[in-house]
Amino acid sequence: MKMNNKSRRDFLSQSMLLGGGIFFANQLSALTKNDFAKFKGVRLGAITYSFRSLPGTAEDLIKYCNACGINHIELMGEAAEAFAGSPTANTQPMRMGPPPAGGGAGGQRPQPSPEQRKSMEDRMKQTREWRESVSMDKFVELRKMFSNAGINIYAFKPNALNENNSDGEIEYALKAAKALGANSVTVELPSKAEHSKRLGDLAAKHKVYIGYHAHLQATDTAWDVALAQSPYNSMNFDCGHYIAAGGNNTTASLLALIEAKHDRITSMHLKDRQNKEHGGVNLEWGKGDTPIKDILMLLKNKKYDIPVSVEMEYNVPADSDAVKEVKKCIDYAKAILA
Repeated sequence: MKMNNKSRRDFLSQSMLLGGGIFFANQLSALTKNDFAKFKGVRLGAITYSFRSLPGTAEDLIKYCNACGINHIELMGEAAEAFAGSPTANTQPMRMGPPPAGGGAGGQRPQPSPEQRKSMEDRMKQTREWRESVSMDKFVELRKMFSNAGINIYAFKPNALNENNSDGEIEYALKAAKALGANSVTVELPSKAEHSKRLGDLAAKHKVYIGYHAHLQATDTAWDVALAQSPYNSMNFDCGHYIAAGGNNTTASLLALIEAKHDRITSMHLKDRQNKEHGGVNLEWGKGDTPIKDILMLLKNKKYDIPVSVEMEYNVPADSDAVKEVKKCIDYAKAILA
C-alpha cells in the first residue's frame, strides 16, 4: 500500500502511541541527556573512587552519579572489568597489611608466604591472559549504558598500566578506554623515565592519552620528563596533593602551573587538603588550603576544557554517606561557578 506524506506521518504517530512511543521517548530523553552539559563552562564530575565505601557495580555507579547530578566521570577499572567478565573481578588482591606497630621487624610489612605468593602470581596470570584476549564489545555496551543515563566517561583508571604489566595489558587498557569513549587513561606518575616512555609510545599507537597522577611528589617540574617523551603523555593533575606537598607549592604556583600546562592537562582531581605546614589532612570542602574557588574560576574565565573530578577522600561523617558527600562537593563547586 502506497502512503502519502500525511498518511505516513499519521501512521508513525499512531505507532509511537501504540507501544513504540516509550522506546522513542526514552531515546529522545537519552539524546537530550547526552549533551553532557558543562556547568558555567566547566566539565564538573567525579572519579568513581569517591564511592569506594559503597557497592560498586556499574549499575550502582550510575545511580550514584544521577543522585549527585554528575554527567562526567573518571571510571575506576574494577566495575568496568567486572561488567566485561573478568575472571578475577570478584576476588580481592592479597593485602599484607600495615607495618608492625612500634617499628617491629624493621617497620616492614610482613612478607607473603610461598602459598600466598603463588596465589598472587596465579591471579595476575589469569588477569593478564583475560586482558590480552578480551573482546571490546562489553566495554562498548558499558559506554552506551552510561551514555543513556546521561554520563560521559572521559577517563579510565584500570590497574593495568604499571611496570609489571605486559605490553598486551597496557594496550588492552588503551583499547578499553577508547571503547568506553574516554580520552585518556590515568596512572601514577612513574619514577622511571623508561616506563613513561614505554607508556607514551603505546599511547601514541592507539591515540589515547596517558594522564599521570602525582601525590606528594608533585612539583612544577615533576611531569616535565614524561611530557617531553610523547605528545600523548599528559597530566592528571591533583590540586589537593600539590598543595599538601607544601614547600614551594603555593596557591600562586598552582594557578601558574595550570596556566602554563593547560594544554597538557587531560583531567584534574579536586579535593580540599591542608598544606604541609597545617598537617596535610583531607577535609570537607571549604575547610582546607586547596584554592578551590581560584581553580574553578581560572578554568571558567580562561575557558580551559579540563574535566574536573571531585575526589572525595575525607572521612564520611557518621550520619552521611559517600553519595551525599560527593553531592555536597558538587554543589559547593556549582555555587562558586554560579
